[in-house]
Amino acid sequence: MANALQQLIRERLDRGGWSYGDVARRGGVPRSTVHHLATTDRVVRMPQPATLEGLAKGLDLPLDTVRRAAAEACGIHVYGTPSAPVPENAAARSGDPEVDLLIASVQQLSADDRRHVAALVESLLGRSAQPAPEN
Repeated sequence: MANALQQLIRERLDRGGWSYGDVARRGGVPRSTVHHLATTDRVVRMPQPATLEGLAKGLDLPLDTVRRAAAEACGIHVYGTPSAPVPENAAARSGDPEVDLLIASVQQLSADDRRHVAALVESLLGRSAQPAPEN
């Protein structure tokens, strides 16, 4: 059974009569990348943001649609859609798709790993709250 990203790519290729090369040229990504994402059974990690942007452009789809399909192909559930209500038990969303993806990814970590992530975030927030050194 094809994953969400494979299904999305294949549907657009069939509907548009496009090849992997057509999508790659329009999106400015390597043909091998389009082919890999269209044929791999399980995407091990999220593609880079530039890859997702190029794929969205090449497929003539909104970036959020491609990002959500890629997240699902990686086994990451991103809650809601831009127009859908946020579940009551979900943390408040910023509307930033990268924040939503980070939240969904952290939820898959073990409790111990989540504590490490929380400590890192607290450290980064503390560092950013410090006044910038004067020259």
